[in-house]
Amino acid sequence: MDIVLLEPKTPGNIGAIVRVMKNFDFVQLVLYKPQCDHLCKESIDRATHAKDILHNARVISTLEDYDVLIGTTAIIGTDYNLNRNALTPEMFATMSFSGKVGLVIGREADGMRIDELGRCDFVVTIPSSKAYPTMNVSHAVTILLYEVFKHSNKPKVGDNIIFATKEDKERFLNMLYEQLEKMDFVTAHKRLTQKKLWKKIVGKSHLTRRELQSLYGFVKRIP
Repeated sequence: MDIVLLEPKTPGNIGAIVRVMKNFDFVQLVLYKPQCDHLCKESIDRATHAKDILHNARVISTLEDYDVLIGTTAIIGTDYNLNRNALTPEMFATMSFSGKVGLVIGREADGMRIDELGRCDFVVTIPSSKAYPTMNVSHAVTILLYEVFKHSNKPKVGDNIIFATKEDKERFLNMLYEQLEKMDFVTAHKRLTQKKLWKKIVGKSHLTRRELQSLYGFVKRIP
């Protein structure tokens, strides 16, 4: 998927966008009729470790080469305004495409025009405050690319952390219930309340397998 910037004017935004692209494994930046030098010092400095994407950026004057065009807008209308009927980033991220795909990011000042949105296959918008819906382009790109990357099968930071499965949690709860049966309670109802409470606590917790092992050890030490 190409990241296409419409007539970008601010070098710093271009540099920030390629840095975000690097974070989420996107490699092709496309500049449609750029209004600034994307290889100036400001852009290069903001790019940090993504200078390779910046130097490999393509400059184009037409969007006709794309098989799929995805527009972006902060301004949406009712469902009667077909050009501004928008999907959420989560919906967009779960879709699959074939051919040459371009994610079009609107101009910094006034976004995408209605005729440009009409040429897109569909439009994406980021839910934001009605009081101030328009985001900086680099911030908007961050959210969009994060959602796409999150739903991809690419290796990610944190993949090495193993979370407890439903079966792991059930084994722990069964051991905990055995310990609760050994304890004195004023009434059987209070013991049942404790079981329900712990089931809710464990069920809502995103415990890692290592954390659950530690809890196993703790409960086993209860006299």
